[in-house]
Amino acid sequence: MITLNYRDPRPIYEQLEEKLRRMILSGAIAEGEKLPSVRELAGQLAINPNTIQRAYRELEQAGFIYSVPGKGSFAGRLDQVDDARKRELMDRLVQTATELMQLGTSQQELVRVIKEVTV
Repeated sequence: MITLNYRDPRPIYEQLEEKLRRMILSGAIAEGEKLPSVRELAGQLAINPNTIQRAYRELEQAGFIYSVPGKGSFAGRLDQVDDARKRELMDRLVQTATELMQLGTSQQELVRVIKEVTV
């Protein structure tokens, strides 16, 4: 069951994308499982189908789902999902490290923290 928070400052498509991503990663949506159609999910959530389409497009670009023309959208293979998740986390790590450097954190401190986590 997907619930959206209309008070959340993030756009609805981002909330939906995040919830579907988490469901795929947790196994709540199994590998290869068919996702609801855009029209069906838009009706269930009472939101514009374009919003659903955008969330699905973002998930497909990230490798979390794939589409089969005339058949629908399906949860991606776990190895592809893992690769997509790694890329996503690496991008976030780069953004975080860049921001920390801008705030005056030294490279040595960043390396120390990363080594701490990997031990």
